[in-house]
This record gives sequence, structure tokens and C-alpha cells, in this order.
Amino acid sequence: LFINNYNAKIRKLGGMNVPMNIFLFQEIQRFQNVISKVRSTLLQLQLAIKGEVVMTSELQETLDSVFDARVPHYWENTLTGDEFSWRLPTLGLWFSSLLDRDKQYRTWLNGIRPNSYWLTGFFNPNGCLTAMKQEVARNHNKGEKKWSLNEVVYHTEVTNIERLEQIKAPPDEGIYVHGLTLEGAAWSRAEGNLVESAPKTLFALLPVLYVTGKNVRSQEEKTEKKERKVLQYECPVYKYACRTDQYLIFFASLNCPKEKPPNHWCLRGSALLCNTS
Repeated sequence: LFINNYNAKIRKLGGMNVPMNIFLFQEIQRFQNVISKVRSTLLQLQLAIKGEVVMTSELQETLDSVFDARVPHYWENTLTGDEFSWRLPTLGLWFSSLLDRDKQYRTWLNGIRPNSYWLTGFFNPNGCLTAMKQEVARNHNKGEKKWSLNEVVYHTEVTNIERLEQIKAPPDEGIYVHGLTLEGAAWSRAEGNLVESAPKTLFALLPVLYVTGKNVRSQEEKTEKKERKVLQYECPVYKYACRTDQYLIFFASLNCPKEKPPNHWCLRGSALLCNTS
């Protein structure tokens, strides 16, 4: 699973002058660290089972976890308890996520920037969105009215695209994001806004989300805000179901009906999650 020569491949994509390439480079570095940790632990575990090395407490914990189909502690966490890889309840889900992440990185490295990004498959999803904002700001840095990165804010729109296969090309500006799940609400394609969740349904998949950047000081943005009549709920997007500031990624603007204003969904605790486990 090691991705070899990724430095040369990133240079072919435009080098480290492209913000999204810097983000990709950082992601692959962390991904390689996870693979190295898993490989070294399993090799040491094999030697310990044969009696060639001492069975340490870490190796014993790894052996017990694999036997119970749990993710070994040190594959998920550092020595200080910080997040090392990604947190999932079972080893099967963890390994499936590893393969999906590897596929996304390899496709991107081979010269094909994803049409839509699986935000769940990133160590630092905030970095992906920040790199996108930098690219948007640079695109608008050539005319008379130059955009400053500090003035660029997120602008989100929920599309009618439900399946990844339906996306034939990336947007001209910004990115598509898929794999987000709504908790405490659902999305109606017919009405184009938030609706109540179906009975006994905890989570509802959100269609592909379009995320780009807008200049808060631009006249177009000011006019749009004045003319906008649709109520919008600033929905928090979390990396995990554990809702803390540590896992908060950004806020997505979701349309809501007039009879159920943003305060209604705030009291509902509606949020978007990358992982529901």
C-alpha cells in the first residue's frame, strides 16, 4: 500500500505552488506514517509469537484487539492520546477506510483530481477547504478587484446529485463534497430544503454538496444577501459524531422552510457528520 515517488507525481500536478497539492502532500505523509506503524507492529507481532522477541504490552494489546476485531489503540492514537489515524468501532471498518483512502490518494496522484472529494477520507478536512479557498482567492487575484484570503468565506449549495457516478467533471470553481450525513434532519430534493427526519431514522444522507468561496465585501455578495428570501440554517459539519470544537470542520448553509426557521433546527441539534460511528 506504500505510495512510491509521490514527490515526483506531485511535481507533475503543478508542484508545491498549488495549494491543493500541498494539502495532498501532507495527507500522504500522514497516511504513510499509519501504514509504517501497522506494518512494523504486525512484523514485530509475528516475531513475538515465534518467541524471537519479547511480547511487550503494546504487542499483547494489538494481538487481543485483532482477535476481538477491534482497532489496536496505537493504530488510532499517539502515545499522548491524540488522533493518529481515524477512529472507527471495528477493525473491518477501519481497514475498509484505509483502502478507500488509498484509492482516493492514488487516483489524485495519477493526475486525475477528484470530481468530488470524500471529506471523510482526509486526516485534516479543514486543510482541504482552506486550500480550496486559497485557490479561489488566487483565481480572483488577477483583475482590478483583488480578493484577499481573509475576505473569502465559505459558500455552500446542496445539489440534486445523489450518486458519485453522476458527477462527470469538477466545478469551474470550488469543489464538490460527498459522503456527508445529516443527523436530526433530512433533505428533501423536491422542496430543496431541510425537512423532519423519517420516523426511527437517525441519519439521512445529504446529496453532493458544492463548496466554494465568496468575497464578503464584493458588491455581488451584498446584493445577493439583500435579495435572498430563503431562510438558511448554518449547519455545523463535524468529523465525528462526538460534537466538540476539536472535530468541527466548518458551517454549511442549508435552506429551510419558512414555517421552520433556523432556530427550529438549532433546537433539533441538526448537524452534518462525516462519520456516524
